Amino acid sequence: MLAKDIKRGHIVNFNGAPCMIETINVQSPSARGASTFYKYKTRNLITKQKVDITLRGGEMLPEADFQKHPVKFMYADPTEVHLLDEANYEQYSLPREDLAEELNYLTEKLEGVQALIYNDDCVGVQLPVAVELKVVQCDPGIKGASATARTKPATLETGLVVQVPEYLSEGEQIKVDTRNGEYLSRA
Repeated sequence: MLAKDIKRGHIVNFNGAPCMIETINVQSPSARGASTFYKYKTRNLITKQKVDITLRGGEMLPEADFQKHPVKFMYADPTEVHLLDEANYEQYSLPREDLAEELNYLTEKLEGVQALIYNDDCVGVQLPVAVELKVVQCDPGIKGASATARTKPATLETGLVVQVPEYLSEGEQIKVDTRNGEYLSRA
């Protein structure tokens, strides 16, 4: 896969291990004839270490060879998160600290969660781009507030706090972007 085609969330093979792209920084050339540099901050899915990768525009990284299985979130205990493979009913347990960010979006009713299987081991999960979550605590809605007005913090059912428009109130379902944790719309 060419450096310019790699996007956030892609999983590439770097130094023999699968790495998930977390952030991308494109550095344009300042001189004529110079190359564009792509700087990636990745997470090694096996060792969970952060890895920095820098490529020129024409360089390539192979895609990681792994499988995706649809899973359902079962429950989380103080040390692990437990998932159920919907195809063969196999259970996967991952350390809670490895899924700290994903836990902000996981609920038992969430559809579209994929387990990333590498060498018959579950090394992580991939969430859908947007999830629906219920607002459990926020300031009361202001009558007459427009959709483009100010925002207020709202606590969602998973404990995640997002900025929402002032007209929203407790009990409403909203859509949240799992890539950046921002409010998208009412559900």
